[in-house]
Amino acid sequence: MRITKLLYYSRNLMNIRLKKKIVKWIWGIALFPFVFLFLMIVLINWGVFGKMPTFEDLENPQSELATEVYAEDGSGNYTLLGRYALKNRSHIEYKELSSHLVKALLATEDVRFTQHSGIDYRSLVRVLFKTVLRRNNKYGGGSTITQQLALNLYSERSSNRIKRVIQKLQEWVTAVNLERNYTKSEIITMYFNTIPFGFESYGIRTAAQMYFDKLPSELNLEEAALMVGILNAPSWYNPVKYPQRAKDRRNIVLSQMVKYRFLAKKEYDSISKLDIKLNFKLANHNTGYGTYFRETLRQIMKMSKPDIKDYRFKTHEEYVSDSTQWEKNPLFGWCNKNLVNGRPYNIDRDGLKIYTTIDARMQQYAEEAVVEHLSKTLQPQFNDSKRYRRHFPFSNLIKESIIEESISTAIRNSDRYRSMKKAGHSESEILKSFNDSVKMTVFSWTAKNKEVDTIMTPRDSILYYKSILRVAFMAIEANTGRIKAYVGGHNFKYFKFDNVWQGRRQIGSLVKPFLYTLAFQYSRNPCDKVFNNTQTISLPEGGVWSPRTSEKEEYIGKYITLKLALALSSNNVSAYLIQQISPHALVKLCHDFGLTGYMDPTPAICVGSSDMSLFEMVAAYNVFPSKGMYTYPLFVSHIDDKHGNRLANFSPDKKDVINEKEAYKTVNLMQGVTLGGTGTRVWNYVSRSADVAGKTGTTNNNSDGWFIGYVPKLTTGVWIGNEDRGAYLIGDGARMSLPIWGLFMKKVLANKKISIWDTDKFEIPTSIDKSIFDCPDDDDTGNME
Repeated sequence: MRITKLLYYSRNLMNIRLKKKIVKWIWGIALFPFVFLFLMIVLINWGVFGKMPTFEDLENPQSELATEVYAEDGSGNYTLLGRYALKNRSHIEYKELSSHLVKALLATEDVRFTQHSGIDYRSLVRVLFKTVLRRNNKYGGGSTITQQLALNLYSERSSNRIKRVIQKLQEWVTAVNLERNYTKSEIITMYFNTIPFGFESYGIRTAAQMYFDKLPSELNLEEAALMVGILNAPSWYNPVKYPQRAKDRRNIVLSQMVKYRFLAKKEYDSISKLDIKLNFKLANHNTGYGTYFRETLRQIMKMSKPDIKDYRFKTHEEYVSDSTQWEKNPLFGWCNKNLVNGRPYNIDRDGLKIYTTIDARMQQYAEEAVVEHLSKTLQPQFNDSKRYRRHFPFSNLIKESIIEESISTAIRNSDRYRSMKKAGHSESEILKSFNDSVKMTVFSWTAKNKEVDTIMTPRDSILYYKSILRVAFMAIEANTGRIKAYVGGHNFKYFKFDNVWQGRRQIGSLVKPFLYTLAFQYSRNPCDKVFNNTQTISLPEGGVWSPRTSEKEEYIGKYITLKLALALSSNNVSAYLIQQISPHALVKLCHDFGLTGYMDPTPAICVGSSDMSLFEMVAAYNVFPSKGMYTYPLFVSHIDDKHGNRLANFSPDKKDVINEKEAYKTVNLMQGVTLGGTGTRVWNYVSRSADVAGKTGTTNNNSDGWFIGYVPKLTTGVWIGNEDRGAYLIGDGARMSLPIWGLFMKKVLANKKISIWDTDKFEIPTSIDKSIFDCPDDDDTGNME
């Protein structure tokens, strides 16, 4: 009996112990995930699985922000000109968001956003049972808006499953910390500022401008729903490429808004039937106004301190010029001269706001003038010359060996040649490929979007692009030097070379106003007469030099005034003056006027044998309406950081180079150029009541055509040419370049809000004797068309 009881009790005791063990195991199994999760979170906080955002990181989230470049709009405000960005992203404030955007986002991504603290546990349970266990993806994920923000700000999505689990836990921790540091409205704002919308654009401000040309606050209901719908998969729901997909996705967002009572069913029924309407404008470096200006500005601000070792393939003058700019120009290398958080500014990531001196209206007029004259007149005329050129676009005067050398150089500088060379192809294989026809897209003036698909050999494409005329245009404000319009070429996508800043071409007769200014310093006056005959100058090294002249016979062998001589652009008189003064004196004066290119101090300098950039030439000519004051052209008025705090202000760098009397004497002579000399075509565009001065310039065989003209408040220059100097053009500066100046000035003067009037007059110095300008022989100068 006792034994039986003992057995009974022992069995019960064993059962109790077994039950306890089983219960412990059950509890252990049940609690293990939570303990494991707790340990994982602790380890994540310690940074075992990777660096976590610090408190400072959460206070100052580092998202890559596009730098914005602004132009003046004429009303005291600024308009966006373009952006610099690795990721095209711009910031906004919560108050700038349309209420439709916020409601659409909550209804679609996180309806309990205001009720949780970063993690929505109800959504997690839904994901576990419906998405994971049932393998049904239609119920979506469990990430809250805050978790998505954490991923956008501090990590990149991993494709590895184990890493993705760890990353998910990191998002949870970061999300909770974000909720502790920011309000709900701040989190919503940060989310909209960081999310991608396709086409390399980030943030709702950039996206709204790109898709609808609107501010986020201006988006209506259907537009806001489309923007939120894109977030799910920007490429798949791209409204430009796949409008029906995007419309279906938009309607899902609208239906979610109905489901959570953000939208009435009746309103949904009407809006869901609407087609998508876009005002799409792709924002990149190739589009918009001021493309060349923006890129040159970027390069200037990113410049490093000049090192002579980096100038092996450049001239010594370029090194000296850049070194001077580094020392004297605060904008030159600004990003490297100034630090943020102990490092140089990154113009593509730090969200700077650069306020330029460009006038948006003038910039538009300049680009329109360039396109109108090139596409409608100059390029067709140049193309017509193909019928009498053996090797179009080259002149028949150019040797075939020189033409082949030019083409060969272009081939070796091409991307195709370099990539094939890198891939290990032989020279013969590479050159052969340039004669094989391939499909390509090329620039075309006649195509709607200025590009056309065609089939041609790469060699032919090189010749084709060499036949496209090139252009440079810049306008700056007198006295201040503020750049108001800047066009380095007619299509930045296909022609990256900036002809304003980078291009240096022979200036021809544009040098003559400097020579005449120098003559005034040697006590000459506008009405002084010079015998106009062929000049033969003995050279120090032996031999002689005589300039060619294109003057009418009626002026040869006669005494003419300096005023008439400049109007006629007389090479004979220029040669006479250089003998009286000396080439070295002219070189020095030109350097004082800001011309940095090499100038050979020989007699030929008097007819413009030197190469200069349009940038420097316009700045130099601006001395005349500025009463003898040289001002280095000003690109930027001020720079702010991403928060709107002022980082830098910029003011003109000025110096006196000639006195007011000498400046006005030259102005008066250059008015003679437009009134009765080579520049009379200006009156085809502006009123004869206007004060206009200027000078045309044409180089040997019409390789380059120039015109720089100015009114009392604005100096504007134009250059027309070709990539190869051997592609002689079909006119002089008056026919090629002056019309672009005229088309531009016509619109500027017509816009009364710009405050440049045809009634503006050049101010005559009070100390000057006006009678020195009354030249009796000037009444019959004739018309030098």
